Amino acid sequence: MATNPMQRKARNSFLLGMLVMLLISGIVIALLFMQLMNKTKKEKEELQASVNAYVLNQDVSSGQIITTDMLTLQTVNKTLVPSNATSDISFIENYALQDKEGNDIYTKYDKDNNPTLYIRKDNREYQVKKEEETDNYYIEKNNEKEHLELNSLPLIAKVTMKKNTLITTELLSKSDNPVQNDVRKQEYNMLVLPMDLAKGDYIDVRIMLPSGQDYIVVAKKEVDIPEINGVPSENTIWMNLSEDEILHMSCAIIDAYQIRGAKIYATKYTEAGMQDAAIPTYPINESTSQLLRNDPNILQRAMTAITSRYNNTNASELRNNYINPAITAQGDQAQSNIETNMQESITNSQNDRKEYLDSLNGLIN
Repeated sequence: MATNPMQRKARNSFLLGMLVMLLISGIVIALLFMQLMNKTKKEKEELQASVNAYVLNQDVSSGQIITTDMLTLQTVNKTLVPSNATSDISFIENYALQDKEGNDIYTKYDKDNNPTLYIRKDNREYQVKKEEETDNYYIEKNNEKEHLELNSLPLIAKVTMKKNTLITTELLSKSDNPVQNDVRKQEYNMLVLPMDLAKGDYIDVRIMLPSGQDYIVVAKKEVDIPEINGVPSENTIWMNLSEDEILHMSCAIIDAYQIRGAKIYATKYTEAGMQDAAIPTYPINESTSQLLRNDPNILQRAMTAITSRYNNTNASELRNNYINPAITAQGDQAQSNIETNMQESITNSQNDRKEYLDSLNGLIN
């Protein structure tokens, strides 16, 4: 049937519009496809350029102990990651291991990036293996099993680090204070403390005599400060000490109490993560020395270190020339000083304990 010109024109316009719409749709689809391909390619390139590495999930200060709960596995661009960063948490955990003789346990990777533990003993490297049935570690020496007794050393931050810092072994060091069976949390309230002392700081405890003689009693101890009603205690601190260190502290406290003008005080480490622990120099008295020799709680390793230290510094000469004369000069007053200062320390402890318990009761009520 014939159509008039107006109908033909309308139909042609419709067909032309459809053609244009299809053309535009095709172009849009092509552009979207190209964008999708580019995005996929970019994501693939980013994935290939990314690695997993552990980062800190909180700020830490120099000298602070690093635990695995402070670490988070994060995907980052490998061009921004040092080669000694790691995504293997066992690498960090193994970095803190030693055997009882102080030999480090370390991790090496094969060509397939599989980790293996090793130890160097007697100038030889041995692979550290684990018995499946007992979980005990051992090495094969002269074709025989030699079991290892391992100690875990706390890892500490060498420097102050902010959240999201990539962790490498160069940022960590092994603590000077391995946790041994004889370590106990001790409370002291008679020390003269630095004005800016804060929880987590590391200190040496020293004793200074009126003559100017100054000795290190215990070295590089992390401080914990109890809080009462949310306020840090002004004069009480906690420290983790081994049995021999507890006895050294007790002897130094009694000496400080006996000698008028003596001071037992704490000094802070300025960069605890980078600084080695000082060597204690305080010469204990003969009765404490005898107690150390006979105390079954003193570990042999500590006893060896103490013996070596005092043989090198001639402790008896220091004691006889400086400390004992100062005590003798006090006469009968020395015992009175002990009683007065000891009672003051006990009273301070009781008052702090009462305030602490009162604060807990306030929270409960």
